[in-house]
This record gives sequence, structure tokens and C-alpha cells, in this order.
Amino acid sequence: MAEAAKEGTRCGFVALIGAPNAGKSTLLNALVGAKISIVTPKVQTTRVLIRGIAIEGAAQLVLVDTPGIFAPRRRLDRAMVGSAWGSTQDADVVALLVDAHKGAGEDEDAILRKLADIRAPKVLVLNKIDLVEKRKLLALTQTLNERAAFAATFMVSARTSEGVADLKSFFAAHVPAGPWFYPEDQISDAPLRQLAAEITREKLYLRLHQELPYQSTVETEVWKELKDGSVRIEQTIYVERESQRKIVLGKAGQAIKAIGAAARSDIAAAIEQPVHLFLFVKVRQGWGDDPERYREMGLEFPKE
Repeated sequence: MAEAAKEGTRCGFVALIGAPNAGKSTLLNALVGAKISIVTPKVQTTRVLIRGIAIEGAAQLVLVDTPGIFAPRRRLDRAMVGSAWGSTQDADVVALLVDAHKGAGEDEDAILRKLADIRAPKVLVLNKIDLVEKRKLLALTQTLNERAAFAATFMVSARTSEGVADLKSFFAAHVPAGPWFYPEDQISDAPLRQLAAEITREKLYLRLHQELPYQSTVETEVWKELKDGSVRIEQTIYVERESQRKIVLGKAGQAIKAIGAAARSDIAAAIEQPVHLFLFVKVRQGWGDDPERYREMGLEFPKE
């Protein structure tokens, strides 16, 4: 550690927290410069902690994309919110993202009340500034800074990358001196099987987000490296009812074919190998109350 510090290297964890759809996943992807976390219009798309790894000068940033923080109603909701707050305990910097276009609502109010309990330096990030008038941004900045002790405020558009470079530089300057945790060319610590499942879940939501209920999940069952350098991947999409299975399949299998084609293309790009993707759809009633499913997602199972 001392030797690395002499060389000027820095490394640390940055937790990105905020209400659902604040743009955390889009910001993570912009900071890393590659697609690490899935993005859809459906709220609470991110279920588990996704870590993206970015380099800025001599600093390595481990950026933690968290589930949106909101008032939980179901068991899965509670697990996700608990995971998001848990990420702040070991973070070196905590960044609160606020959708500047929507403004601060009940979810943000609840988050602001708990921020005082977090010891790490806190940064306010107003996202989606390309959709907001400047005078409204300034008013929102003043209001939020009056309610919490932020070390700095940044105005960004994660979608266009406006302001992202300045935010990244701030993070790099405020993580501790020390050796890097990961190889220089690694951009995520997510296992490939998990990354592939997340990509398919994204395509599922993008195709059916108005029709498909929140309770659906994707698991990578088979990952087989073939002699020709390609990969055979078998995944199962689990839903809770037969009516949902029919929605995912679509008329004459059209929906599942489109989801598979889109997922296969993105997975192949992510792993830089040809992919043979096979999707299956099964009903798993009450999976949201099954402790094993939570363990597979990396979430702690709430007892109540």
C-alpha cells in the first residue's frame, strides 16, 4: 500500500444512489465508457449491485450502481432498497443522483433524511440537465444543498455525457491513495453469466415493459465454450403465471424470437465472441418469496 501511494495511484469505491429512474445505470455506463448496467424505461430495473471499473489518470474507480431507493412494498423491494443503502457503508464517496427534470419528490425526501447517517463525503449530482431550464436547476441546487451537507454539486446529462468528465475527475481526486483492485483492462466484476442474464432481462423489459409485470427474472443455466470459439448459452426466463409466459412467447413465438435476437447481439458484443443463445420460458410461482432466488441474485432475503 505504501509503495503504491508513493507512485501516486489511487483506488476506491463510489456508490451511486438515488430514486428509481434517476439515471444511475446510464451514468455508470457513461463513466466506464461501456455498457455495464442495463437501462430501460421500467422503474426498478436494477436489482443488484453492479460494479463498473473506470480509470481516470492514476486513479481506479469502482463505481457501484445500486437499485433505486423508494418506499418498499414487497419482499423483493425491501431486499433491493437494503442492498442500495448497504453499498454506502463501505463507499469512499457517495453520489446522490436526482432527476433534475422531475425534481425532488417523496423518494428524494426520504433519502435526504438518511444521508446524515453516512460518513463518507457526499456529492449531489443533478442529472438530465439537458431537459431543464437553467433557473430551475439553480433553484433545485439551492434547495437540496440546504437540506444536506454535500461536498460538491455537479450538473450532468448522463445520456449526452455533458458534465460527466468533471464528475469523474472529482471522484478520482477523492478516492484514497493505494493500489488498484483490478487489472487495468477490466471494466466490471460481474460474472459473464450474470452479465448475459442482465442483458436478456433488459431486452425483455424493452420489448414488453408495458405488458410484463415486474415479477420476472432471467437465469443463465448453461454456458458452454465451443471448439470454434463461440459460446452456447441457455437461459430461462421465469415468470409467475401462465398468462405472463404467453406474453413473453408472443404470437407464434414472435416476442421471444425478437428478445433473443437483440440479446444475442449485445451479449456477443460484450464478450467479444460469437453466441448461440437459446431462451426458454417457465412459470415459477411465488419466486419472489424463495430465498434461493435471492441468493442467486446476490441479495439478502428479508425475513419479513
